[in-house]
Amino acid sequence: MGLIMVTGGARSGKSEFAEKLAYERGKDEVLYIATSLPVDEEMKERIKRHRERRPSSWETVEAYKDLDKEILKRKKKVVLIDCLTVMISNLLMEVDLTWENSTLEQIDEIEDRISQEVDKILIVSSGVEIIIVTNEVGMGLVPEYKLGRIFRDIAGRMNKKVAEASKEVYLMISGIPVKIKG
Repeated sequence: MGLIMVTGGARSGKSEFAEKLAYERGKDEVLYIATSLPVDEEMKERIKRHRERRPSSWETVEAYKDLDKEILKRKKKVVLIDCLTVMISNLLMEVDLTWENSTLEQIDEIEDRISQEVDKILIVSSGVEIIIVTNEVGMGLVPEYKLGRIFRDIAGRMNKKVAEASKEVYLMISGIPVKIKG
């Protein structure tokens, strides 16, 4: 029971490693929560490839909020959430706001709503093993646009929150998992 976080850069092997962990710990009793929205052809193809790679016995749910309800509805041994940063971007895109003109108070309110969604996952993790895939977004350049900076900052703080609550944390580097906690 508890949380396992798998983080790293783009195309570092996070999802494949998390899927391997989920299978080792849950075999066919895995709930896979895909947080991506099929908004264009490229994303549809990515989702298709991920789906084909997973065991067909795993239950898949496509959702990016109220994940606690999805987890509690199903009694699975392991839950794999792929991915936290996509969940955060979807929640940001729900907001009807001119980001370049946004105030710190507005951003704080949005971050609080996102933090509440993350907290709901952390609360249910006491009753089931949850593996969360997320992107490490703080090691690159500072984004040129305000929305990019807002996303990077919120994602960084949510990653920190999940890492603190996790019993194990893995950093993927060029396909190699490095256990950094647990």
